[in-house]
Amino acid sequence: MTPGEPLIRWDWIASHLDEFAFRLGEHVELTVIAVGVGFVMAFALSLLILRLPRAEGPITWITGTLYTIPSLALFALLIPYTGLTILTAEIGLVGYTLLIFINNIVRGIRGVPADVREAAVGMGYTPREVLWRVELPLAAAVIIAGIRVATVSTIGLVTVTALIGQGGFGFLILIGLQRFFTTELIAGAVLSVALAVVADALLVLLQRRLTPWAEVA
Repeated sequence: MTPGEPLIRWDWIASHLDEFAFRLGEHVELTVIAVGVGFVMAFALSLLILRLPRAEGPITWITGTLYTIPSLALFALLIPYTGLTILTAEIGLVGYTLLIFINNIVRGIRGVPADVREAAVGMGYTPREVLWRVELPLAAAVIIAGIRVATVSTIGLVTVTALIGQGGFGFLILIGLQRFFTTELIAGAVLSVALAVVADALLVLLQRRLTPWAEVA
């Protein structure tokens, strides 16, 4: 920031709307891939835990350990093998979603009252029908709550992937820091926060639509 320059140059922002839209697309793409792949993997691991409780300890330990590794350290460990690629970014981002998803999926399904499950079995439901027609609908509120947490945290983490050559709003923050240009820096930070708020609001609406009986936190 040069002396006399305003904190925010609105003319610069107005002339870079196309770049903001481009970075938004990158940020959303990285987030959607991470949350989608993470949810699918976590769902499979959660079913394994529910069917084989002995697997809960090792799976929780591995995903919990992965969750505690700082993002930059994890990227640094991956770069020698996967390079400065989107694969490196997604491995890290997906890894951070697993523990959140598994906790909520397992807790949600285990929270289904036993008498409800027994009633479904008594009506002739197969185990697969009990899962899809009884357990998952009743656990939906808890599962969506996990999706909200994972989505918001992933949007925040995506900003860090700019350090390994990926885009998104983190690119604006990184370049703003390198140039000491506060307008670009603030724009990247504000847009990242705004995206997280909008994504969470949309997921709240989805939760209210799918589970109107549940109280949204």
